[in-house]
Parts: sequence; C-alpha cells; structure tokens
Amino acid sequence: MPLQPSSSAIHVHSSLNTSAAAQNAPRTPTSVTIHPVALFSILDHYLRRTDKQDRVLGTLLGTRTDSGVEVRSSFAVLHSETSEQVAVDMDYHRTMYDLHHKVNSKEVIVGWYSTGSNLNTFSALIQNFYSQETAPHQAIHVALNTGIDDGEPAGIKAYFSSPVGVFPRPENCVFVPVPVDLRFHDAEQSGLDLLTSTAASPSSTSNQPLADLEILEQSIQNVSGMLDRVLAYVRSVLAGETKGDAALGRYLMDTLGASTDDLEKGGFNASLQDTLMISYLANLVRAQAEVSSRLALVTSA
Repeated sequence: MPLQPSSSAIHVHSSLNTSAAAQNAPRTPTSVTIHPVALFSILDHYLRRTDKQDRVLGTLLGTRTDSGVEVRSSFAVLHSETSEQVAVDMDYHRTMYDLHHKVNSKEVIVGWYSTGSNLNTFSALIQNFYSQETAPHQAIHVALNTGIDDGEPAGIKAYFSSPVGVFPRPENCVFVPVPVDLRFHDAEQSGLDLLTSTAASPSSTSNQPLADLEILEQSIQNVSGMLDRVLAYVRSVLAGETKGDAALGRYLMDTLGASTDDLEKGGFNASLQDTLMISYLANLVRAQAEVSSRLALVTSA
C-alpha cells in the first residue's frame, strides 16, 4: 500500500563500471516498507509529548534487503530541542536498543523518525548520529506528518542522506526521498479494517474505541457474510450457472473440512463470559459517574 506518490522520490542506481570494493559496499536503499506497529508507536509517542515539544523523535528497528529497508518497530528517544541546539540522550537510546535486541535479535537499527515535515540543520546532525549507529549501511529518516498543522496534509516521507561539499561536515547533507509502502500481515488486517471503518463512519459521534461486544458482533457478521457468499457460489456451481474453479474448490475443502475437535469450546465460552462481565461493569461505572456528576450539579445549584 503506497503512502506517497512514487514520482516524488529519486531513484539512485549504482553504476555498472565500479570497482570491486564499490561493488561490495552496501547499496543505497531504493524503497522503505513500514509496518503498522511502527506507525502506531510513533503516533503514541506524539500524543504523549509535552507542551513544549514541537516534535518527537525516536529509533527505527527493522531488517534490510538488497534494495530496501523494512521498518518493523520503533521506540521513543528522549531529546531536547531549542532554536540554538539539539540534544539527544544517547545512553537512553543504546539502553533501549539493548533491551529490544534481547527480545528480537533479528531487528537492528535502520534509522530514526520524527514528526513534522521540516528538515533543518538539526535533522542533519541527528542523521549523522544514526549513520554512525547503522554503519556501514546508510540510515533512513522517516518523517511522519500528523496533519494537525494547517495547510499540511497527513502523510509519511522517507529519506536517506548524501554528503555535500568538498569537505563534508556533519551538518551539511542532502536528504534524498525514497518511496514508502505500508505492509501488514493477515492477522493485522482485521484490526486495520476495524480502525478505518470506525474512523470513516459518518454516524460515529464518539472518538472512543468500540467495545469488545461490538467488535465481536462485527466479526461474527463478517464471517456470516463470507459464509453466505461461499454458499451462493457453491450452489451456483452445482446448478451449472457458474463454471467451477478447481483451485478454489480445493481451498474451500481444506478450509471448511478442517476438524473442529481440537477447538477449545470451553475456553471460548469462558472468554465470552469475561467479555460480558467487563461490559456490564463498564456500563455500571459509566452510569454511576453520570449520576454522580448530575447530583453534583443539583447540589451546587
């Protein structure tokens, strides 16, 4: 899923007439893939910022391929920024990376992120720091625009840096954009569909997330709708109205013919009872809070 027009990026191709040392050098990334977990972590960091912070920044973790970078997760990094200087807590950054590396050793530092779309001298200095962390590979910079500022639409951009000048300095570099894509697993698609459907619903009057029962109801309705479509297709094939697809038939046979003896029905019922109890207690607390607020208004009047 592209997150920005591909035409806005500059593709860098290596020259064919290069030396053996240059051929062994890491390639410049030509694409960046981001997982939803990393994006939600960045947005959560932005929502928890202090009033004095114009932007937040952090470290990106992921893997590298021959031509691109895959960002799988991220974590916040403490920093302070003024009009004259910027300071990044390097010890905190390395401590957090060591903790993440113990959990998942396959994910390495691939770059850093920030909110907003402004690139300045401080961005070049931070890029230089992360380039040392990712050496010999190039560090990528992901800029997430939340769309809160007027005149700036929400979106994501990714860059890698290139030094400029006869005598390159850390604060002198050019940020070259690269295409950005969103990639998610099948298990994450249902959650993303739920978020997008809730945000796009014109009848939604609250920004609160859906309750567990509502989510369960929507999931059951989706499964019921899919079963209805499968049943209509099978009946159409049996009646000779539609030409059958052998591959689709085998897939349906493997999916619907799976044994349900191993399913833990008792666990499902217990989970359903827990959901009902949590929903009941939440509604009870909400009602008590509303009654208390109204009694306070009556007393003050």
